[in-house]
Amino acid sequence: MGLSTIDIVVVAAYAVFIFVLAQWVSREKAGHQKDTSDYFLASKSLPWWAIGASLIAANISAEQIVGMAGSGYAIGLAIASYEWMAALTLLIVGKYFLPIFLRNEIYTMPQFLEQRYGPSIRTIMALFWLALYIFVNLTSIIWLGSIAVNQVAGVDQNIALFALGAFALLYQIKGGLKAVALTDIVQVTLLVAGGLLVSALTLSEIGGDAGILGGFSRLTQEVPGHFDMILSPDNPHYKQLPGLAVLIGGMWIANLSYWGFNQYIIQRALAAKSLPEAQKGIVFAAFLKLLMPLVIVVPGIAAVVLAPGLERPDQAYPTMLRLLPPGLLGLVFAALIAAIVASTASKINSIATIFTLDLYAKYKGVPTAAEDGEPARDERKLVFVGRVAASVAILIAMLTARPLIGQSDQAFQFIQEFSGFFTPGITVIFLLGLFWKRANEAGAIAAAVSSVVVSFLFYQFLPDFPFLNRMSVVFAISLALAVVLSLTVNARANSNLITMQGVSFRTTAGFNAGGVAVILILIALYATWW
Repeated sequence: MGLSTIDIVVVAAYAVFIFVLAQWVSREKAGHQKDTSDYFLASKSLPWWAIGASLIAANISAEQIVGMAGSGYAIGLAIASYEWMAALTLLIVGKYFLPIFLRNEIYTMPQFLEQRYGPSIRTIMALFWLALYIFVNLTSIIWLGSIAVNQVAGVDQNIALFALGAFALLYQIKGGLKAVALTDIVQVTLLVAGGLLVSALTLSEIGGDAGILGGFSRLTQEVPGHFDMILSPDNPHYKQLPGLAVLIGGMWIANLSYWGFNQYIIQRALAAKSLPEAQKGIVFAAFLKLLMPLVIVVPGIAAVVLAPGLERPDQAYPTMLRLLPPGLLGLVFAALIAAIVASTASKINSIATIFTLDLYAKYKGVPTAAEDGEPARDERKLVFVGRVAASVAILIAMLTARPLIGQSDQAFQFIQEFSGFFTPGITVIFLLGLFWKRANEAGAIAAAVSSVVVSFLFYQFLPDFPFLNRMSVVFAISLALAVVLSLTVNARANSNLITMQGVSFRTTAGFNAGGVAVILILIALYATWW
């Protein structure tokens, strides 16, 4: 394929602009030394628009655009349930989880676990999340991103992989979360505009003189099976999306874990200037999630008609970019790069946050500004440690991306299934920790261990059992073990430091109105495509 001169100019202009903008928003007042609160929590001053945009930018990356479009090509619109049900999940997170987290001044998810259960599980889960973020999340983003760059621009895939990782690191290494979050409104605007443009052009190509609406109508007629939202057991893809599990089963476990207890997602809301501001950002993100299938999945479905017989489903989105004329191709390609860079930078920053605050600072016994509100004398060193951790993490991801992700047919589904080994236990630990006073560390550790062990046994001995259903079963087993052990093993004295005093689940009229609107839209969508 390759890029024209004007396309290269557009992409280069984007890269320079976003890099300069990130450095500009990261600047500090004269005489102020950046501390851990500044670097990892953006000084706890993020406005709603930055929170909402950054939530989506952290979430939507190569594994979403390339991977989910590939699943749209192979499975159809049913894959959009990950996006649409996420919108409802976000409302639950904003109403019920954030008031507790912000009231207790939580800055990392491992820190919450220590304050709720004790120090052991904080270390265990910090190590787990670091491994997951580096070897699953980072590798998948830069690998799928390098595929897109290779197919669209003709750049060698290894060069593309290292270039994407290096740019994302340099883009955020000075300013930390502030550099990421305050530039994500630009990234998301470019992402949505570029994605809608691809959808419009692909549908116009299919519709001919009938235009976009005619193209969509023809698409529903020619591949009607790709517009089934709830798959029946005889569908060849039922294993990936088993019927009603997307509405009342395992997808809830995946979504609650991802949106409510995932450091690189929830970190934006934890850095809000206030709870109402965080909740407004959550509603903004929920509306953007409703739009995402049009941006991501529709081009993948269109490729079934425009490019049948692709060797691999993950080639669908890059192939659709070939329809774009010079100039527009550069714009949409820049949008794809924006998504990759924004999400990679988010994960890099969260890895640095967990390593520095949950492992290094705790091991050294160093108080931090992020935790105590008062800068310690070692703050500059801690920020430096965070930058080193970020650099090492992306280097490891670059070196392991090909052997870990390179052989996967549908990378998005690979990520979901692998993460599903852990998400039932994580969801049990946090839900009990938030809403059941009797839960203790013994029960929490049992839930974490049983989640992995039972999931592995299912995977080995019942490989055809749908993984979303597997997560429901494993969740029930982990929950039962956690409850039994919490009731039979005495908790250590003063192990629960999480307070509910002053926590209110009342939300503003604006949040309530936005939530009702999201729910009504979801009902309409599922009623239409059931």
